[in-house]
Amino acid sequence: MVNTVRQLDRVVIRFAGDSGDGMQLTGDRFTAETAKLGNDLSTLPNYPAEIRAPAGTLPGVSSFQIHFADSDILTPGDEPEVLVAMNPAALKANLPDLKSGGIVIVNTDEFTKRNLTKVGYAANPVEDGSLDDYQLIEVPLTSLTIGALEDYDIGKKDAARSKNMFALGLLSWMYSRTTGVTEDFLKKKFAAKPDIAEANIAALKAGWNYGETAESFAVQYEIPPATLPAGTYRNITGNQALAWGVIAAGVASDLPVFLGAYPITPASDILHELSKHKRFGVTTVQAEDEIAAVGAALGASWGGALGVTTSSGPGIALKSETISLAVSLELPLVVIDVQRAGPSTGMPTKTEQADLMMAMFGRHGEAPIAIVAPQSPSDCYEAMLEATRMALHYRTPVMLLSDGYIANGAEPWKLPDPADLPDLSVEFATEFNDTDSSGNEIFLPFKRDPETLARPWAVPGTPGLQHRIGGIEKADGTGDISYDPANHDHMVRTRAAKIAGIPVPDLEVEDPGDTDVLVLGWGSTWGPIGAAVRGLRDRGIPIARAHLRYLNPMPANLGEVLARYDKVVVPEMNLGQLSQLLRSGFPGTDVIGYNKVRGLPFTSNELQDALEEVIKNG
Repeated sequence: MVNTVRQLDRVVIRFAGDSGDGMQLTGDRFTAETAKLGNDLSTLPNYPAEIRAPAGTLPGVSSFQIHFADSDILTPGDEPEVLVAMNPAALKANLPDLKSGGIVIVNTDEFTKRNLTKVGYAANPVEDGSLDDYQLIEVPLTSLTIGALEDYDIGKKDAARSKNMFALGLLSWMYSRTTGVTEDFLKKKFAAKPDIAEANIAALKAGWNYGETAESFAVQYEIPPATLPAGTYRNITGNQALAWGVIAAGVASDLPVFLGAYPITPASDILHELSKHKRFGVTTVQAEDEIAAVGAALGASWGGALGVTTSSGPGIALKSETISLAVSLELPLVVIDVQRAGPSTGMPTKTEQADLMMAMFGRHGEAPIAIVAPQSPSDCYEAMLEATRMALHYRTPVMLLSDGYIANGAEPWKLPDPADLPDLSVEFATEFNDTDSSGNEIFLPFKRDPETLARPWAVPGTPGLQHRIGGIEKADGTGDISYDPANHDHMVRTRAAKIAGIPVPDLEVEDPGDTDVLVLGWGSTWGPIGAAVRGLRDRGIPIARAHLRYLNPMPANLGEVLARYDKVVVPEMNLGQLSQLLRSGFPGTDVIGYNKVRGLPFTSNELQDALEEVIKNG
């Protein structure tokens, strides 16, 4: 059979199935092959919090969406154009998102009466005409996989588990992806079980061959590589980029790295990744709880290491007292908060931006810290280096606000040249720095650098530089315990001034001219906002755009930027936390919040509609 090859500039595909069907692995492998072929890409994994939700039910549906193209893209796509549904639950949960006229590939083996009843289908949607608005392709994935593996020395149950590889092979053929990277992955993953590796590879190839020979798949698609700046690229998730940023920060500062962490979704992968890199001077400790994790990290900083701790919202709440201690001790500490939907346990595997106020104010007493927010998975690397710079040079805790969307999403990342690493080196105190009234040399642990207001960092055991630490207020200079009201007022104001005085770059604005509306975002809204603004400008609707990386302190020119526009629209995955900070900090600014807390990122289309409405209403 001769197939028609059709060239596309982009496509959005969603794999969906039961949480035991391996959809995350399928999507991850498809992404790896796509990255190898040089497409720009963006992904959106979406899965339940339960380790194994009830099979075949709506709460148990897991999906993985990938948007890839021959040009620069900013989001995982608003609507999938192709949906692979492994069972009725996957179809019902994801069909409302599928683009009208899109392709839906269903695993007909799973559309049994029992499975249909589980999710409330009175009739089989594959047969009752309810899918007539889509290009329906019926594939008995399970039975085809079992048939393809009948000569392999594995049981029928294990063979059926390989149906995700059959689906991957089919979609790889359909969109002209290679399979070599996946084959190598499977050999490595199942090195101790070569029979399983061979079976999965066979299922992968069988899926490819099915696409090549089945009449249902008469059209094959090609998406040419994207034109990206010259360099070596790899696919990277936000959590991987943060982990590698931690390693790079250790190299750039010439300090040993200590990570104190307690496993929590969606931050755990940072611990997993860093635990592989002891050769770079990285020590990882999985502590017994969140409090122990941050305490160990702060202790490491006291001992002269780069102390890092990771968590999500619930864990950050538990760490708050020790972060306050780090403020009082004025020691460097990097706190990574991979935000998730709350409050409390909330929706652990879903994304949100609702920890901004906690980062700003979620400690007892006056305890300001610096806050940095990366805008995309690849940006996490640079953001981590910047958070480390601020922590080391200003002797302060710094919170890095990522979120689940960034953490688990992936995109191409141009590998940086190690020679371009910033100089993050620090000088430890090794000598006396003052004299007493008798002219004797002494060490004042809180004698500050007049430019940075940072105190000396003296490693324990340095001869003659013994000094007191602890949470009780310190006397300025000597560090002795002090209950003096004037001293406390001075120390509180000095610590606040130190944070406020950290220099950060001015806010850059993309302004096409002839507009009085600015859309201002922070963190992971960067991609959806960028795609929405691009769409409006393509339609001849001008709008200005800016994005905040530095949330405390904010850029010095922020007030001047806000004053240039009649209206400032702030999209956030919370109920308006940055909007509140802007209204209080810059009275008179017309801040219009666009807020949703759905556990999902914004789509560019909904932001286009919202922004266009603001522009039309003047």
